[in-house]
Order: sequence, then C-alpha cells, then structure tokens
Amino acid sequence: MDSIGVGLIGTGYMGKCHATAWGSVKARFASVIRPRLEVLCDANEAVARDCASAFGFASSTTNWHELINNPAVAVISITTPNGLHPEMAIAALKAGKHVWCEKPMGLTLEQAAAMTEAAGKAALSGIKTQLGYNYVHNPAISHAKKLIADGTIGRVIHFRGQVDEDYMADPQLPWTWRCKIESGGLGTLGDLTCHLISLAHYLVGDIARVLADMDTVHKERPLPDNNSGETATVENEDMAQAVIRFKNGTSGLVSSSRVAWGRKSMIRIEIHGDKGMIVFDQERMNELELFQATGDKSTRGYTRILTGPEHPPYGEYCPAAGHQIGFNELKIIEAAQFLNAITGKKPNWPDFAAGQKIEQVIHSIATSARKGQWIETV
Repeated sequence: MDSIGVGLIGTGYMGKCHATAWGSVKARFASVIRPRLEVLCDANEAVARDCASAFGFASSTTNWHELINNPAVAVISITTPNGLHPEMAIAALKAGKHVWCEKPMGLTLEQAAAMTEAAGKAALSGIKTQLGYNYVHNPAISHAKKLIADGTIGRVIHFRGQVDEDYMADPQLPWTWRCKIESGGLGTLGDLTCHLISLAHYLVGDIARVLADMDTVHKERPLPDNNSGETATVENEDMAQAVIRFKNGTSGLVSSSRVAWGRKSMIRIEIHGDKGMIVFDQERMNELELFQATGDKSTRGYTRILTGPEHPPYGEYCPAAGHQIGFNELKIIEAAQFLNAITGKKPNWPDFAAGQKIEQVIHSIATSARKGQWIETV
C-alpha cells in the first residue's frame, strides 16, 4: 500500500488545519504513506464544494454517513462542533475506519467512554485512533520529556500549569452555542484546560485526584443580532483552577481562563525537580528554559534553549535553530505520527483511551468545584 484515502468532516478553523496537515505531511515526512484527499463533508453544499476544491479533495458531500461508507476512504478527520464527535467517531470505527478527532471527545464522560469502547473493539482489527492534542507534539515539549527522563532536573516534585486566552473576555460578546452545556459542554475546562492536562499526563504522568474551584464571570451575554437588550444565561465556566495530585505522588496546580485580557495562546508550564526546573510558554513556542542547580551558585541561571534540528522533528522543517516552526506545523507532526501508527511503524499518543483519562480529569475538576471536595479521577 503506497497511499491511503482521507475523508475530512468539517471545514472551519480546525478543518483547515487538518486539510493543511494532510496536504503537507508527505512533503515534510518523506517516509510516511501518502495521503489521498478523497472526500470532504460540510452541511452546506456550496461550502463543501468550494472547500473541496480549495483544499485539494477529489469530491465533496453534505452527508457524513456517505463519507464514512465510501470505500476509498480509510482514515477520517473529525473537526465538527464537539457535540457531533461521538456519533461520527463511533460510526466511523464501526465501519473500520481510522479516526483522527479533535478534542474534546464529546460533551460528557459517558460519550467519551462510548468512544473509547468503540475504539477498543476496532483496535482488534488494527484500527487506530488519535485526538487533536497538538501541543504535545512540539519539539520543545519532546525535548522537555527527554530532559525529565534523563534526570536533568532530578526527581520531579511539582507541576504548575496555566492556560489563558481572551476570546470571551469582552462581556458584550454575543451569546453562542458554546455558552450552553447541552450544546457546548464544559467551558474553559473543555476548550483550554484539557490541553494543559494533556501536557501534564505526557510529561509527568496520570492525575489521580483534584480539588477545584470554578467561576462564570460573565453570567449573561447579549443575544446575537438582537437590539432589544435581551440576554441569555452562560451555563458553563469562564475560569477554573485546581490543586492536583498525580498517581506517582507528585503535586501540582493548574488554572485556566477564557476571559484573560491580553492572553492569546498562553500555555505556561513549570516542571519543578529537586535538581532544577523546566519552563515552557506556548506564546514563545520555540523556546524552552532550563535551570540546573549545579556549579558555582554565583553563576547559576536559566538557559534559554532555542529549538533546532537537534530537537526532532524540527529538522524536517528548518535546517537551523531559531528559524521557528508554528501551530500548523504541529498539526503536520500530528498527522505524521498518526500515519506511522496506522502503518505499524511507531505508536501514537494520545489515542481515545488516553483521551478519556484527560476528559476524566476535566470533568472531575468540574465536579470538585460543585461539591467543594477532593475527587478521585480514576
């Protein structure tokens, strides 16, 4: 098999990211199997047709069932609104298709569990799944994981993470489906905190329990296209924070906000060790800070590591350090990882089983905040 057929459901922001990744992955990672862009699906016929032409897909449809059952399609990208993920993913898995789904898995833990169960059954036939946690594929994060494994900062004793954006900071921003639990699910926990938890699990290990608080800052928002001054209730959280404890005993703190003015894509993590510290900030995604408690105390300080070819797979994009890679390149790395898993070359992370653990944590944070007590995540 020298190629594999791809179907894409959804043409929004993440749909374009997936299309870019599928169209570019072979040029960057020569050893992967070549994706054939077969079918694109959007509910709007004109949008589906135009995007298929723009993205390079051979055909388009408004019926996602038709896409899933197309024999030319072997792997499916799901980039639709969160509430549609479970039905589409489960149907695709039952049809024997590999599934790359954007996070979160669904709106509820029950949906995530159903998706994981379907993935487990499909795995018996060699079917692979992957969730869109692209930040863990940053070469800087991969290097941080290596530094931790090598003992560069000693024993990990604490994880501190913060993820903030300002996309809902304006109180006059109109109410949307994202503000309703039935259609949007969790708020900042589902949109942002899950990325932070993915990094925590990847670098330190699974989280075992949480003690949390959360708040809805803008409790009412104006109705869209309404000049009467009427508002609608915001049902999910704008901010959340939690004390966490990992299974391996490491302590931690995490916080997130979708109403933090001035923050665009701040995912800041600190890995505290008994011999040093690693610091990363997504807004400076090509840099890693390393402190080592060695040598003359008068000359100790943070070393700023600029990612380069020495930090795979950065070298697939740039021949020299400091030239930088960006968000869309992380999606290409993600696509390459998934293709390698599908063809049996290397395992991938996170699949649906790993994703369910992440969702268990964010829902446990919400439960802890409501009950005001420690909640076990396993």
